[in-house]
Amino acid sequence: MPNTTLSPAYRFRRIDATRNMERFYMLSLEPTLFGEVAVLRHWGRIGTRGRQVSSLHASLAEAETVLARQIARRRRRGYTEA
Repeated sequence: MPNTTLSPAYRFRRIDATRNMERFYMLSLEPTLFGEVAVLRHWGRIGTRGRQVSSLHASLAEAETVLARQIARRRRRGYTEA
């Protein structure tokens, strides 16, 4: 089955041993069956299944704007690309 991802998955980590914090965050764009584009967000503590949420957008440009905003937000909060 071919990879249907519209963009590469972005993987972030935030590790702070003094606060016992080991988090991951992943972002990607995926096409839907109805012609929309989903922004997938997957996060949690490293070593766990974590949580996942998707938001649907009518156009690729709109989804890329949301993706760029989420990437900037993760970087501001101290996440680094893994």
